[in-house]
Amino acid sequence: MSDLPKRVEFHEEGPREGFQIEPRIYPLEQRAALVEALAETGLKAVQVASFVSPKAVPQMADSEALFAAIRRRPGVRYEAVWLNEQGFQRARATPGVDLAGKISLYASDAFARRNNNCSAEEMRGRVLRWLDLYAEAGLTVERALVMAAFGCNFEGEIPPARAVQELVWAHRICAERGIVLPKVYLADTMGWANPQSIRRLVGMLREALPDTRIGLHLHDTRGLGAANVLAALEMGVDLFDSSIAGLGGCPFAGHGDSRGAGNICTEDMVFLCRGMGIGTGLDLEKLIEAARLAERIIGRPLGGHVMHAGSLAAYRARAGAAAGQG
Repeated sequence: MSDLPKRVEFHEEGPREGFQIEPRIYPLEQRAALVEALAETGLKAVQVASFVSPKAVPQMADSEALFAAIRRRPGVRYEAVWLNEQGFQRARATPGVDLAGKISLYASDAFARRNNNCSAEEMRGRVLRWLDLYAEAGLTVERALVMAAFGCNFEGEIPPARAVQELVWAHRICAERGIVLPKVYLADTMGWANPQSIRRLVGMLREALPDTRIGLHLHDTRGLGAANVLAALEMGVDLFDSSIAGLGGCPFAGHGDSRGAGNICTEDMVFLCRGMGIGTGLDLEKLIEAARLAERIIGRPLGGHVMHAGSLAAYRARAGAAAGQG
């Protein structure tokens, strides 16, 4: 356990991950209220929405209006996702979007075709174009992510070396252009990871790119989200995408449930870190409030645990008061 990080950073994706997967479109003011509540928790970045085809994902059709409705908090980045150049240009033209260059790659050819309408190899070619676009826009390339790194519902088992090769390629291509790639992410897009595969793949990636920060984008599809985070923490990983109340899921990931399961739950993972003495800089009680707000908006019980059981702070205070009276 000597490799445990002293501090962990969570990148919040609930508003985008959560609302894009729901079968209905929720009122704009409710979605803006959730983003604003999350910004009050100490989070440094919140992924608000995606700029994608309104026909494919109608839940994200009003992303421009959503960004306009948010009351921004200083020091918080309000980010977005795009899959193609048209979406990127929409994001660039939208006031309030905090832009950063991001590279997406695929360890699964089948999922690449389903999610981006191209092969994994063709996606590499698109990355070269993205690097040109980011340079033209004056954007720093912040991270590279490889999707379906641990397995794919359409292709099956994914050899660990394949995901590592994609990120090593991204690192090399950036270096050839004088770009220092600060972060590389392994994404368990469809919930195939387990603690052993987390340790194996993180270890392989760290050996290949020893000076690059490793992040994980994990889903709790099959209930191993917390176990996988623990394994990653023990490997020294200090960067995670997460989702308030466990919202989310990829609409093209082919889960049996129409919603699938969301990212690892932000407040649950903050609770885990706190119990292990790992700092996050986040206010757990405010995260719980935001999670309960998300549940009220969605209108059904959500998958978070701490939001329902509460943190231990109130119980400890109650026990301390009782001891004082005794």
